[in-house]
Amino acid sequence: MPCWGRTQPKGHIENRDDMTKTLLSFGHGFSAVALAARLVPQGWRIIGTTRKAEKCDALRAAGVEPVLWDEDLSNHIASASHLLISAGPGPDGDPVLNRYRDQITTPAAAFDWVGYLSTTGVYGDHQGGWVDEATPLTPSTKRGQLRVEAEAAWQKIPNLPLHIFRLAGIYGPGRGPFAKVRNGTARRIIKEGQVFSRIHVDDIAQVLEASINRPNPGAAYNLCDNDPAPPEDVIAYAAELLQMPVPEAVDFETAEMTPMARSFYAESKRVRNDRIKDELGVVLQYPDYRSGLSALLKAEQQT
Repeated sequence: MPCWGRTQPKGHIENRDDMTKTLLSFGHGFSAVALAARLVPQGWRIIGTTRKAEKCDALRAAGVEPVLWDEDLSNHIASASHLLISAGPGPDGDPVLNRYRDQITTPAAAFDWVGYLSTTGVYGDHQGGWVDEATPLTPSTKRGQLRVEAEAAWQKIPNLPLHIFRLAGIYGPGRGPFAKVRNGTARRIIKEGQVFSRIHVDDIAQVLEASINRPNPGAAYNLCDNDPAPPEDVIAYAAELLQMPVPEAVDFETAEMTPMARSFYAESKRVRNDRIKDELGVVLQYPDYRSGLSALLKAEQQT
């Protein structure tokens, strides 16, 4: 059963002139939810795809029109003025292009803005060195390589007003270190020279909104805060905020970790974010993990 917020007759295509600000969000997840929270109060129509019918009610409650990924989305593509692609690529390539390349590339699909959420993993390992948007894409993981290929596939579409956003590690409400610190499962994995960049989901949303308001087709942006830091420092600070003991330090080489978790330590780099500031005028709400974690804990305590 479809879970659309409004029912449309089969074959009906809305007139884009009647709905000039319609965002179709493919893979309406954590970052897209934060963006919708900024756009819905401004009168935007947001259509968000999901693979799980049980998520539809929550999307509706947030002012988003949910639609199941398995439904035919052609009419929604035709009516959208803006596209956001959060769905990640798989071994067979980008799932959106695999299904809807023809509809997206048709001249009738004259989008005002298209945003593709990628990852800073496309830069690969730089042994703690700095990278920016001009750094060659040399991923060292399969996930990073798939993202490079997906970026290239979107870039090949002629006349598409594409903007690529390379996201560092995302945290925000419900996605932070506090739960693991509280339940005693947090560990400070120590790998000499290891640093990660990260970004609060609310700052992702404000960058996306700034880009929508100031489009620059063809641009790529790094989304991260100002303070790349060793992951063990973040865990220690979370424990300090909670007034709990700092979790034990565990050497990376001997730590029991899943292959996925271990793969994140295969790359170490510091990511520059000058472009979002200089070109889009963004002032980060949470310029470092300390301000971000402090705000998360304060919000928790107020609920």
